[in-house]
Amino acid sequence: MARTGLLGLRELIAIGVGGMIGGGIFSVMGLAVEIAGGLAPVAFFLGGILAFVTGYSYIKLATSYHTDGASFTYLEYAFPDRPVIGAFVGWVVVVGYIGTMALYAFTFGAYASELMGGPATGTDRQVLSTAIVAVFMVINLYGVKSTGSTEDLIVYGKILLLGILAFVGLGSVDFEQVQVWPAGKIDAVFMAAALIFVAYEGFQLITNGVCETENPSLNVPRGIYGSILIVMVLYCVLSVVAVGSLSVAQLVEAKEYALAVAVEPAMGNVGRVLVSIAAMLATASAINATMFGSSRMMAEMAVGKEMPTAFSFRNRSQVPWIAVVVVSVLTVVLTYNSGLEFIASFSSMTFLLVSLAVALANLKLHAFTHSNLWLVSSASVLLLATITTLIIYLADRMPHTLYVIATMYGVIGVAVWLFEKNR
Repeated sequence: MARTGLLGLRELIAIGVGGMIGGGIFSVMGLAVEIAGGLAPVAFFLGGILAFVTGYSYIKLATSYHTDGASFTYLEYAFPDRPVIGAFVGWVVVVGYIGTMALYAFTFGAYASELMGGPATGTDRQVLSTAIVAVFMVINLYGVKSTGSTEDLIVYGKILLLGILAFVGLGSVDFEQVQVWPAGKIDAVFMAAALIFVAYEGFQLITNGVCETENPSLNVPRGIYGSILIVMVLYCVLSVVAVGSLSVAQLVEAKEYALAVAVEPAMGNVGRVLVSIAAMLATASAINATMFGSSRMMAEMAVGKEMPTAFSFRNRSQVPWIAVVVVSVLTVVLTYNSGLEFIASFSSMTFLLVSLAVALANLKLHAFTHSNLWLVSSASVLLLATITTLIIYLADRMPHTLYVIATMYGVIGVAVWLFEKNR
């Protein structure tokens, strides 16, 4: 049963866009260009299409089962005789959320430090990264209305600023550098799309707030599809600006601040400053949205006795405060040790696997969710193909990363097994 109806369509779109853009155009642009070159816009477009077909199952399940547990709960409903499946997926998602928040915090600190004239790495970056996590921990502890209102202000300001940058930046684009069809490079484009799927994973956060959503049967579908569409358009246009304004080598060298460098030909240092501000807004809102969704999921799992009971404890504002504090502390710890390539790979692999599990759950529950079997089956096949592509890419380019990711899943599996055995 819904506790409140405080989140409307505006807040849901803000949460979805906030969760996506923070890990997207600012964090993985360099990776996309490094793999696909001038075809990076095509990779972002394909990633958006994959998000659309994936979102269908999330919408059907969220509007059929009103629970903040989202993917964890959907799998419990689909496989009631094997609760360990849902528990494992839930733990993996939470760890994935913490990893992406660490990436957002790192990127925020790097841009903020550079904007203030300091280095993008070092003590200044670490202090700023920690500070932004602490700020949103306090905001989240205050209550859901504070979270939603703050997200509205940050995200819509970010959309406006990025829209202006995209419009102005198109004026300096050399369209001969932008390739619109992957002639001879189809494998590279699909590999890039698989690796940057983390740039679209934020829409799933909307389903973690379904119990605090007003008219969820109407607003959840609009929120998910609307946020994906907004982000997809921004990603494609801004990636065109990037690859049409600078060489691949320049963009790859810039890494996390590739877009800031990309707008300099059109807007000079003013453009670089504006992009830095937009990046700080993007990563800040992503931390806010992800902290909101992950803490609700942990609380729901704790109620189901799939995580320690303490994570279900709520304060006077009905916020699962222990869950918020724990994810914040772990995010700060990981921020000091996370790298872009590893976090992007781990996060993309995690949410691709979880999305496949959710699609399979919807396939099993289609009679109750009234889902189109053809759409769900097609999404499952597409997700499986994307996961295979990412595994091949990592095995060829970053075998150590693939080994570490597999080890992390193994450790999570053992932890879940021990918890289930001793709960």
